[in-house]
Amino acid sequence: MANQFYVGGGQTERYSGSPGVRADREPGRSPFRKDFARLLHAPAFRRLQGKTQLFPGVESDFFRNRLTHSLEVAQIACGIASRLNATAVQDSFPGSSIDEDLVEFAAIAHDLGHPPFGHNGEKALDELMRDYGGFEGNAQTLRIIAAVEQKLSFDSTGALSGRFGLDLTYRTLASVLKYDRAIPAVRSRGAKLAKGYYGSEANLVAEIKRRVAPSLGAGKEFKTIECAIMDIADDIAYSTYDLEDSLHAGFVTPMKLAWAIANDASVAIEVKTKTNKALKEAGYTEVDETKELLDVIARVFGTSMPPTVTRLLKGEAVKPEDALLVDQEAWSSDQTLVTDGLARTRFTADRVGKLIAAVKFEPNEEIPALSGVSMQREELLQVEVLKHLNYELVIRSPRLAVVEHRGKELVTKIFKTLAESDGSLLPDDWRARHADAVKASVSEARRLICDYVACMTDRYAAELHARLFGEGSTIFKPL
Repeated sequence: MANQFYVGGGQTERYSGSPGVRADREPGRSPFRKDFARLLHAPAFRRLQGKTQLFPGVESDFFRNRLTHSLEVAQIACGIASRLNATAVQDSFPGSSIDEDLVEFAAIAHDLGHPPFGHNGEKALDELMRDYGGFEGNAQTLRIIAAVEQKLSFDSTGALSGRFGLDLTYRTLASVLKYDRAIPAVRSRGAKLAKGYYGSEANLVAEIKRRVAPSLGAGKEFKTIECAIMDIADDIAYSTYDLEDSLHAGFVTPMKLAWAIANDASVAIEVKTKTNKALKEAGYTEVDETKELLDVIARVFGTSMPPTVTRLLKGEAVKPEDALLVDQEAWSSDQTLVTDGLARTRFTADRVGKLIAAVKFEPNEEIPALSGVSMQREELLQVEVLKHLNYELVIRSPRLAVVEHRGKELVTKIFKTLAESDGSLLPDDWRARHADAVKASVSEARRLICDYVACMTDRYAAELHARLFGEGSTIFKPL
């Protein structure tokens, strides 16, 4: 029986127009597995090791970077897919299964578009590209694998046809199309970052949708099952492994998380607002009182806390004679996940397993490829609270804000200098492409500069900035 998730539409045909010519029909290797291999060997994937996830890699070898984060998301995503294949998928589509190669590809590709210095680097490039189609990490991911990466491709006769990114299949390209909307070509100054895809990839997106879901009605959202699984796996990783890094760094402890909710109104409001947005979109009842957020902390960390501390977090009364005991137990238990590596590992392993088990399959009978996934309310609530609380207390903390602010300045100065140089400061291969872009339009020339800057690792961007602006670095090292 045919797999209903991948029926018809030429989904395994490649963007270059080569439907299985040149070894796509290799025994034992599907076109999707080949796509995975192409990305794994691509420079864009390797560069993720030089891009910060939460804490700069120079701080400690322990902390995750974008590459290790992507690998962890891939493991979680494949865990979700394999579990659903063994249970709910067979109930809805007997004989069919979610392709784990596609799911794994989506996961390791999802952060390719992130520029140096995280969200502030993204904001800087978006401001610089505001009149030329904007910048956004997910849109850049699609552009990298479809147009930026240099991979020789061949047409249906086997002849060399030029560059088409990694020359992937349409279904693989669809797996990273997270937001089904075009970013406006021009946006007003001060407008918020827009999520979607660039106008330069609009025709490609239209073709992807035609191939994967030809019967999709106008105005209906397009998001494949692989992309949906990747998205939820990313949230699980953020709320678990980024939190582990924060615990290891001593930025947060369970009691600090609880204290922030109970005593910092601005943090509590921000976390509650963002959490309620996710709950509403999932069709669940929203959080009414701040106490429910405290209850989440108590439930998540309850197994690693003494009973008296758990009761305190839940707002229950503690006997006066137990006050000293509570103080001692609170301090001791609060330090456990900071100082004890084994305790942290057990905590994260337990959480990831429970969250994967809470993922539900939402079949789309009309277009199986666009089936979705969601989480039970309790687990979604935990993911959202921890994700946003960690963001407020860590990413927006003064210690990291300084790094992010400096990174935004570096990205801005590099971009402007490269743009003003008319391509003369670019490496030879990029200079040739820039010359072609200039002939087309100012917008294409700016987009190419943006592509080049977005590809940089944090360290390379800092080094190039030092060389361009005379901060003690050699001017003789080639680009």
